[in-house]
Amino acid sequence: MKDAWYTDGLQFTCVEGCIDCCVTHGEHAYVYLEPEDVRKLSTHLDLNRQDFLARYTVREDGYVLLRMDEPACLFLGDNGCTVYEARPVQCRTFPFWKENLKSRARWDGLAGFCPGIGQGPTHSRERIQIEVQARNLTEED
Repeated sequence: MKDAWYTDGLQFTCVEGCIDCCVTHGEHAYVYLEPEDVRKLSTHLDLNRQDFLARYTVREDGYVLLRMDEPACLFLGDNGCTVYEARPVQCRTFPFWKENLKSRARWDGLAGFCPGIGQGPTHSRERIQIEVQARNLTEED
């Protein structure tokens, strides 16, 4: 990402009360869990790792995914995220994902369901790259 199109940074802020990133959007229906996510979530929920995995996850193509039986995340409650302090890295780093930053058009397309795109403080290119690297899954370009 040395030659990123967003050299001047990008504006983004979470909008209070918005839960749009916690609800599936067509092909955007997966929450990938890193081993550290599983550890944090199982501890937060006072479950051992195996019980957490059996109750809240599925395996697909070698990845551990949060079970999505409904359009909304199973940890989305009436007042927002019920596991906010232990939320997965994918949730913590949204919208600064490699696939969202491939082009200006992709980034702008997120504004269709994310009202925080183009709002709030400007995040530097360096800060954005740190967020992208936090998601250390092996992803296809």
